[in-house]
Amino acid sequence: MHEADEHLRAISNLFSPVHDVRSVFSLMPAETEADWADIATRLRAVPASLESYRAALAAGLERGLPAGPRQVTTVIGQLEEWIADGAEKSWFAQFVADGPEALRTELAEGAREATGAIVALREWLAGTYSPGVAGAPQIVGRERYARWVRYWNGTDLDLDEAYAYGWSEFHRLHAEMKAEAAKILPGATPWETLRHLDTEGEAVEGVEEIRVWLQELMDEAIEALDGTHFELADRVKRVESMIAPPGSAAAPYYTSPSLDFSRPGRTWLPTMGETRFPVYDLVSTWYHEGVPGHHLQLAQWAHVADQLSRYQTTVGMVSANAEGWALYAERLMDELGFLDNAERRLGYLDCQMMRAVRVIIDIGMHLELEIPADSPFHPGERWTPELAQEFFGQHSGRPADFVESELVRYLGMPGQAIGYKLGERAWLRGREAARAAHGDAFDAKKWHMAALSQGSLGLDDLEAELSAL
Repeated sequence: MHEADEHLRAISNLFSPVHDVRSVFSLMPAETEADWADIATRLRAVPASLESYRAALAAGLERGLPAGPRQVTTVIGQLEEWIADGAEKSWFAQFVADGPEALRTELAEGAREATGAIVALREWLAGTYSPGVAGAPQIVGRERYARWVRYWNGTDLDLDEAYAYGWSEFHRLHAEMKAEAAKILPGATPWETLRHLDTEGEAVEGVEEIRVWLQELMDEAIEALDGTHFELADRVKRVESMIAPPGSAAAPYYTSPSLDFSRPGRTWLPTMGETRFPVYDLVSTWYHEGVPGHHLQLAQWAHVADQLSRYQTTVGMVSANAEGWALYAERLMDELGFLDNAERRLGYLDCQMMRAVRVIIDIGMHLELEIPADSPFHPGERWTPELAQEFFGQHSGRPADFVESELVRYLGMPGQAIGYKLGERAWLRGREAARAAHGDAFDAKKWHMAALSQGSLGLDDLEAELSAL
């Protein structure tokens, strides 16, 4: 990736150097005066960091390596949210507001410097970079896409087979969704039913209330699963529900614990300005982001880090391994009966459908593939980002701003979104092979803990290793 100069066009609405710079502060300890002194020092380093990032993008522009215009526009909008109404109300200013009185001046000055650097980057992106990439292609083409697929998935995929698999999952899930929707709103389509649930289904009112509700959901899952399907160390059982800072992408996310567990694993919910939260899809999503999904896997890696390499536990994480496990975790909770009503099960199926749609449109639009003849949507045409967004919107229970954010994500992170479904397939195949090998002696709890203690593997190795456990 480095040799291909991908770092010189690294603009994304979810993972990019500028997002990494801000996320550092969300993860730093902020309990003692010494902690806040470290924060003040790091705030003063933001301008140099962002200037280095700007210089890299400028070098890419000079070499004819542009980022896609759509993700540039989106990131400019995100930076505007971080800036808010000026240095005194910016995200950085609000972040340091709770700092100790003894460091008030130093923290405020650091926040002003950091905010000023964000302002300067936003102005450069809007005034120089955005005009410079106007008209550049949004899609990456087969050569760049294959390289990104290797990066995110740890394998060289047969992309045509993967595309066909996405369609097969689409048709399977569509049939299941129709059957589940009929239990809630007979005669309605699955997505009409989901829109009905947005206003008439189970929901939680209030931002703090949904944070607490999600925390309780994870705590209940840990209590139910520990000792039955998993054997969890005490420190792995600690996970915190958080509200994502403004200016984030629309998708929820998870951050791992530190290797010494002084910082716990955390799930993050972007509220997108909402204060009422339907829960039909949040249940399955928090089984994915929290327990038994990302948290149990990534916290277990930290727990057994002394038996693994630093590469296996941190910097070597292969996205498709982790996202595949998290999607497998959603399915596991369905298999175990935790999605105990039609609303929550339809939400789970909608989450699964979103991952199948990702395989279809991420591969389809970047490779400009033909839409199959048996598709209910524009059969025979070739994918474009515009068709991809329309298809996603028609086959998802998510609101339009979420769909928009997701499409920009796929344009800026090609090959990442397909790893959920393809990774889940590897986890399922590995489990079935292990079960077949052991017969009646197969122990799911033992298998889960062994599987979660491997550290990161690419899909080239994952299925074979899971099968041998």
